[in-house]
Amino acid sequence: MFDAQSINLSLEILAVAILVTAFLIVSSRSLLFYVRLFSVQSFLLGLVAVVVATGFGEFHILVAAVLTIGVKAIAIPYVLNKIIDRIKVHKEIEFNLNITTSLLVCGLLVILADSVGKPIIDAQVMHALPVSKVLPESIAMMMIGLFIMLARKQAVSQIVGLLTLENGLFLSGLSITYGMPLIVEIGIFFDILVAALILGVFVFRINETFDTVSVDTLRRLKD
Repeated sequence: MFDAQSINLSLEILAVAILVTAFLIVSSRSLLFYVRLFSVQSFLLGLVAVVVATGFGEFHILVAAVLTIGVKAIAIPYVLNKIIDRIKVHKEIEFNLNITTSLLVCGLLVILADSVGKPIIDAQVMHALPVSKVLPESIAMMMIGLFIMLARKQAVSQIVGLLTLENGLFLSGLSITYGMPLIVEIGIFFDILVAALILGVFVFRINETFDTVSVDTLRRLKD
């Protein structure tokens, strides 16, 4: 076991690094870069789970850590890379909000998340779990993931936004309760993998039929 201060510092560093990957996704135009950043983000999230498991003796979370790295950091990015190669769309040209405005909005979301999360942490008793201190970062991740889905037009980038939101949910679960029961976590991970595969097939078929994966274009086709 490690001392609480070292665990707390490690978790905060990892949480900030995870949040930085979300900002880098918002600042980029490359779909391949989105996927690589999501892979890095998920790997760092797996490391958070490892620190929680070894630091607090919650060794069942090691299974969640392995699944996070295997499913989110390796399997899903592999699938998304294959989709991008097949549809031959590697960059986003148009956004609902430009990159500069998007970064400013994400900065405001981080401030909002901090204002929501800090009172929850401060209200806890003195022996509160150190892992709970990353709650503001997890809330910010969820909001930024949702924002990516709203601000981007390509279907692939919206999938990455959804997965980023889910990473924020998993981080919040770790920060509050040391994760959910193991059987629930395993079920969620496989649900996410299946959902990513199904969404990938939809994106490929949509591109094959309409020669685009732009949500705006598809919306106009519907109208």
